Amino acid sequence: MIYIPLDLAFHIHRETIKLSGGGDDGIINDGFLSSVLDHIKNDDYYPTFEEKLTHLIWSVNKNHPFIDGNKRLSITLGAQFLLLNGYMFCVKRFMTEMENISYHLAAGRIEKDLLQKMIHSFLEGEADFKEELKLEYALASDEHIEHNEE
Repeated sequence: MIYIPLDLAFHIHRETIKLSGGGDDGIINDGFLSSVLDHIKNDDYYPTFEEKLTHLIWSVNKNHPFIDGNKRLSITLGAQFLLLNGYMFCVKRFMTEMENISYHLAAGRIEKDLLQKMIHSFLEGEADFKEELKLEYALASDEHIEHNEE
């Protein structure tokens, strides 16, 4: 397993901000980022690549180590982790679909277990989510939207 070193993660954040339309690249708490990059190395907590990738995306998205770009960084770090570990076959779909997923994740519409099911779909090389997963994703999003409209 090849892991992302902290200095590379900082570089990826700066480049992500620069290439994706800007924002403030200031740090809120670099310990959040350092912690997740170290924690996913622990096979007792995250024994599979799928669990490591899910936790990486979840933690960066939810813990906001930076002022701006946390959703974008969760995607680019996830893509880098995929590439480093030979999952090139699913990166295009991952990058395409994660923009919406990361938005809903940050908004609290997607729980970690649903994110992991989506990650599983990417890693399995599926062309699209299976119908039951599409329904679960739609219900999670719709339920939140309906609740806010009341």
